This record gives sequence, structure tokens and C-alpha cells, in this order.
Amino acid sequence: MDPLFIGYACVFALFLCLALGVPVGVALGLTGVGGMYFGLSEAFAFGQIRTLPFSVAHNYGFAVLPLFVLMGIVAQRSGMTEKLFQATDLWLRSVKGGMYQVVIVGSAIFAAISGSTVVNSLVFTRIAFPEMLKAGYSRSLSIGAIAASGGFAAMIPPSITMVIYGIMTEQSIGRLFIAGMIPGLLSALSYMVVIAVLVRVKPDLSPKIRSLPPLSQKLRSLVWVWPFALIFVVVIGGLYSGMFPPSGAGAVGAAAALAVAFVYRKGKLTGWFSESLRDAAAISCVLFVILIGGMFFSRMLIVLGVIPNMIGLINQFDLSQTQFLIWIALVMILLGCVLDTTSMLVVTLPFLYPIAQQADVNPIWFGIFIVKLIEISVITPPVGLNLFAVMSAVDKDTNFGHIVRGVLPFLCIDVVLLIMLIAVPGVVTWLPDQMLR
Repeated sequence: MDPLFIGYACVFALFLCLALGVPVGVALGLTGVGGMYFGLSEAFAFGQIRTLPFSVAHNYGFAVLPLFVLMGIVAQRSGMTEKLFQATDLWLRSVKGGMYQVVIVGSAIFAAISGSTVVNSLVFTRIAFPEMLKAGYSRSLSIGAIAASGGFAAMIPPSITMVIYGIMTEQSIGRLFIAGMIPGLLSALSYMVVIAVLVRVKPDLSPKIRSLPPLSQKLRSLVWVWPFALIFVVVIGGLYSGMFPPSGAGAVGAAAALAVAFVYRKGKLTGWFSESLRDAAAISCVLFVILIGGMFFSRMLIVLGVIPNMIGLINQFDLSQTQFLIWIALVMILLGCVLDTTSMLVVTLPFLYPIAQQADVNPIWFGIFIVKLIEISVITPPVGLNLFAVMSAVDKDTNFGHIVRGVLPFLCIDVVLLIMLIAVPGVVTWLPDQMLR
């Protein structure tokens, strides 16, 4: 049988498995190995089974993944995030619509050590949403701001999404982190501007400004903000200056998070420490299963000639670079309806990255473009992942319609920012280019 036909049959089989609810890592691995077995030979397929998982698991560069996962889990489990929310609330209480801004700023700061959009959304749903309802804020806009701001964790470094992109495409994780800083900050600032406009156009979206805390109380609250800033500066500063590689940055960041949490808990390790290690190990194992499955699948696509064939087919359409990017955007947003962020990357990059290289797209810029699309896809109704994450943590009086209405203003802003990234690529490439000087 024609190897190319088998390759395309395996692609169809992959999406059929996903539709049937087969775990993503298992579906990728089965279709990848199956394609190599039937398309090439039994010896080649079993040779890949013997060598590929080991080559991924023993690669020192991949250590950055569990380390960044641990860093975010420690911040969540130790209670540091609740203190961050309280401190941000004290400083922004005097602003109209202040708690919306608290969620946006707090999510952006937490994203600097979290790396997971779902974790970001869940944490702030549990911490902020009840307080916002109690203070008289709009139910719909409150939950929309929380769901949308959770996406910052994909863009603001250190980002698990960028780590996986860097691993799969063999691009510099450090340069990806630096490239995401300006787009991430622009997203947060744009959200804040949208909130400021909305609460002035519709004053009933926000209650009256609450009593202002004394300056001394606000200054004391900063003791819970500096650990986040310190960890971020150490990780990103070390990468930017070249003091250590991404794996070293992950180790330093995880150690700093553990040290801060240890001090915050007054030396007590009971509960939070063992839970953090267990959660980080569980999440890391899932990520590595998906990654290894993705490696099998991408190797199958290459050796059976699917990727070269797809490049030739797309070249026949003679798409401009902008038309190609619009096509990718539509594909990614549709996939965001059924897949989580990691699975989206692992499933699509074997197809999209070689085609992007053929189209002469800057690989670092392309990574940030993909991450922005993921930010959009996780809040796109009807089945964006972050929407379901926050829905699982809200009260019984909040329905899915509230979330959809609340997230639409932020979705529109994200589309505008995506267009800006395409029109002005220097927004992404300028800062990492300074690393080479």
C-alpha cells in the first residue's frame, strides 16, 4: 500500500480517536507507531518504540518542563496567590471598576510564575469571583474578565506553552520567553483599557468606590508582591543576560518559589509541600506522555512523506503569507473547541511548522503568533477550555450565558492584537533581537 495513503489515513484515524474520547497522548502514539509499522516496516516501528521515549525522557533540556510546573503549583498551594490578590485589591480599590482591574493585574503577575491558562483561571475564579459578587460587580463581566485574563499564562513568561513549542521546533526557549513579554503586557494593558471604558459607558457594571485603605496598609501589603517580582526577574533576567539556560532558569525559579513558600508557611511543610510535589509530578507525566506521542506522530508524518506532500499542495494555492496566517488562525481556533492547549500544539505543529518555514515565517514570531491564537481559542465560545474551567468553579446561579457575554469584549480585543502582531512583527521580534547584541 502507498505509504503516503497510509500517512493520511493515520491523520484521519487520529482525529477519529480524539472524537471518540481517546486520550491525546495515546491517540498520537498509536497512530504514529501504526503508520510507521504499516507504511515502512515492523523493524522501523519497534526501533522507534525502543529509542524515542528514552531520548525524550533523558534529554536534560526537557527538565525545564516539570520545573516550571512545580513553580506554579507551589505558588498556588502555598497560599501566596491569595495574598497577591489582597495586595492588588488594596492598591486598586480607589479605581472605578477596581476589582476587574485587580483580576487583570493579579492574573498577569501570577502568570509570571504559573504557565497554565487553566490553573490561572481556576485560581482567580475561586479567590476573586465570590468577592466581586459580594461587592456588587457584574456577574457576567466578572467571570468574563477572569476567564480571559487566565490566558495571560500562555503568553507572559515563563510559559509551559512556549516550552513545548520550543521543544517541538528546536527553537530557543529563552528567546521565546523574551519575545512574549511585550505582547503579554500589551494584552494586559488592553484589557485594563477595555474595563475602564466599559465601567464609564455603563456605570452599573461597577459599584461605588469602596473606602480607601491607609497608605501604611498598602505599603505593608507589598510584602506579598515582591516574591512574584523577584522570581520573575531572576528567571527572565538570568535568561536575558545568558547567566543560565532555560533548564537552569526552571531550577532557579522552582527553588525560589519553594523558598518563598517555606518562609510564608513559617517553616511548615505539612500539606502544601507534598500536595505540590504530587500535583507537579502528575501534570508533568501527562505532558510527557502527550509529547512522546506527538514525537511518534510527527516522525511518522515525515518518514511517510505527508509533510512534503502537504507543503506541495499548499504551494499550489499560491497563498500570500497573510492568507496563510489567516488559514492557520481559523484552524487553531476551531481546534480550541475540542482540545486543550498542549494537545493543540502537539497535534498541529508537525503540520504547521514545516509549512511556516517553507513560507519563510520567522520561527520565534510564529511561536508567539501560535500562542496568541491559543489565548484566543481558550476563550472562544461555545467550548473554549478556559470557559469550562471557570464554569466548574462558579456558583449555581452563574450559567454559561453569563460567561459568554462577559468574555466577548476581551475576545474582540484579542483579535485586534492578533492583527497587530501580523501587521507589526517587530512587536514580537525587537526584544529577543536585543539578546544577540
